[in-house]
Amino acid sequence: MSETENIEFKREWKDDFLKVICSFANAQGGSLYIGKDDEGSNAGVQNHKELLEVLPNKIVSRLGIISRVELLQASDKHKVVVINVSPSSVPVSYQGRYYMRSGSVVLELHGKQLSDFLLKKAGMTWDAVLTSITTTDAINSETIERFKRYAADRLPLIANERDIKILLEKLNLSENGILKRAAILLFGSNVQRIFPQAQLRIGRFVSETEIVGSDLIEGNLFEQVEQAFEILRKKYLINKFRLEGIHRRELPDYPIEALREALINALIHRNYNAAASTQIRIYDHQLIILNDGSLPYGLTIDDLKKQHLSIPNNFLLCDIFYKAGMIESWGSGTLKIIKLCRDAGLDEPQFEASQSFFSITFKRPVTDKVTDKVTDKVTDKVTDNQKHMLKALKADNKVTTAALARIVGISQRKIKENLTKLKEAGIIVRIGPAKGGHWQITDKQNEQGK
Repeated sequence: MSETENIEFKREWKDDFLKVICSFANAQGGSLYIGKDDEGSNAGVQNHKELLEVLPNKIVSRLGIISRVELLQASDKHKVVVINVSPSSVPVSYQGRYYMRSGSVVLELHGKQLSDFLLKKAGMTWDAVLTSITTTDAINSETIERFKRYAADRLPLIANERDIKILLEKLNLSENGILKRAAILLFGSNVQRIFPQAQLRIGRFVSETEIVGSDLIEGNLFEQVEQAFEILRKKYLINKFRLEGIHRRELPDYPIEALREALINALIHRNYNAAASTQIRIYDHQLIILNDGSLPYGLTIDDLKKQHLSIPNNFLLCDIFYKAGMIESWGSGTLKIIKLCRDAGLDEPQFEASQSFFSITFKRPVTDKVTDKVTDKVTDKVTDNQKHMLKALKADNKVTTAALARIVGISQRKIKENLTKLKEAGIIVRIGPAKGGHWQITDKQNEQGK
């Protein structure tokens, strides 16, 4: 036996170990062994009779909980006292402080962690807290109408409800006319005035420290999702294409449906107590969606790759996006993302979590032959910006200078200058007129350096 999330060993009793009992009660319960060393070997405790008499009353008076204290007789010489702690339905404190288990470590809760813990113990999530707003003037009626169209399949009678106040009551987004935080985040007309942290940032990176383009997206959560994908498609994601008969079929770098699922998950599970924005970071061969918010207690990265129960950080946000048909049943989102990536020929996305953030990384294989040629054969002749331009031209040979400027993150004037240099080097040629023609990447770069 070794120390785990719900097992801890101590050679002898000290009153400071009431923190351990407190942390067990605030988590999933556990057992504290008095008379075992750090390796779990029975060292024995001499005052076991005293402990059996004193500890039950001390735990009740100091922590307000009842625990079972028993004697484990490992041998005649080695007697061990076991304190078995059940999980508490209410918060338990020791000397006015709250403790929680993380693995085999006892952590004192502070700030947003303490706030989230107390809300959870009260059966609430952050988004269910009432604001001081009582008027529906703070609600965007256009977003409400859009939601009603989205939710028609799962809430067939929703189209008949014309009164916004009654609709919000039925959706559990208000109470006695007072709006909950979720109502503002989901449908607010001026969300950032109330919750300035509720922002989404998109950035194009050429390295971990160098960013060449960025966008800040505000508005309510439904608006943020729509704006994000509009900007991603127009500015950041390079779509390849193939012809199927006379039809031109676009093939995005990453499956859009998987990105949408991941972004919505980030927005509805994030910790809105924190100031950090939700982020989408785009690199040459990977895209990262990052938000402030750890995995729920007891859930691991491995659990995300198999069937699991969902423990939403913001219950109401999850509920409304589900009713809108924008996410599936809770707990299946990560499995859907993995499947969509596999179906698109990509590696499984990488999930990463800590106490303060969660991220999902989409990776695409390096298969652009033209970029490889340019990199290998004319490294000294082609700049980094020109390499990005060649990738874009390979993906869409009719791409405009304005689109190239957005993709690369430089001005249209610089794009035109680089196109001229690439033409002079014989790397690209223009086929047809300026309007209606297209670019062609040549093999003349093989002659460079001869």
